[in-house]
Order: sequence, then C-alpha cells, then structure tokens
Amino acid sequence: MNIQSWFRRIKNVSSSPPPPTTTTNQTDEQQFYGITEDLINLLKSFTIETFKNFDLQDEEGAIDGAEATPGVVQKDLSSWREKHAILVLSKVKELSQLRFRLCPRYLKEQQFWRIYFTLVKNHVSKYELHALRLEKLKQIAIENKKDLNTSAYEVEIGKTEGLGSA
Repeated sequence: MNIQSWFRRIKNVSSSPPPPTTTTNQTDEQQFYGITEDLINLLKSFTIETFKNFDLQDEEGAIDGAEATPGVVQKDLSSWREKHAILVLSKVKELSQLRFRLCPRYLKEQQFWRIYFTLVKNHVSKYELHALRLEKLKQIAIENKKDLNTSAYEVEIGKTEGLGSA
C-alpha cells in the first residue's frame, strides 16, 4: 500500500456525510410538536394584519397579567407549547420575522402567542393532546413503580416478622 492511496482513503472517510439519524430525530421531534408541512404552509400565509386585526376582547385581562421578556418565548406557555414555539420559530423564518415586526410595537409578546395558538388550534391541538396523554401515562407508570417497590418492601417485612415468631 503506497502513501497516496492511504491519503485518498483517509480523505474519503473524512468527507463522508453525517449519519442520517440526526435528521430523523429532528423530524420526529418536529412531528411530535405538530410542525407539519400543512402548518408551515399556513404560517407562511400569515401577515401583520392577521395578528393586528385579531379580536382579543375576552382575553385582555389574562394577557395583561402575564409576564414576558422581549425576544424570549412567552413564559406562561405550557412546556409543550414553549418547545413548539421555539421549534416553529427556528423552522419557519417568515413567522420569526413577523414576530420581530409585531412585538413589541403592535402587540405584546403574550398577545402574539395567544393569537398564534388560537389561529393554529385546528392544526396542533391533536399533537398537544397526544403529548399530554403521554405525560399522564408516564406519571401513572412512575406511581405504579413506586407502589410496586413499596409493596415488595412491605411483603419482605411481613415475611421476616413471620419467620422470627415461629
């Protein structure tokens, strides 16, 4: 084996593309948070007027009391909605630019996200519900595991007491 062929082999190995699992995981995460092609197409159709003309009469009191930091996703969002918002802002640049133009000049951060989730409710509600159900199942599994550990411990104590008195 000569040195030139060795260098060619090293070059081919080092220039190989990254494994496809990264994009698969990213796609799975986007799917879990409801970021589908349909949603992306809907978001690209939003304009400044979509948000400025949205009626928030019933929700004004709730919005004024919430806390937000400019440039940061609203702090009173659920963890699922917060992660959805971060992913959608990174995936759909049009929405990110729209948010930048609207907040805080025309809308407060809280108003923007309240309007956003109202507008996309039909697209993301099933994904959010699925995530809530999964979280509930995880909590039940953890509680069941705690109960099993406690029961086994109590049975073990019971056996020890029975042996000692015999």
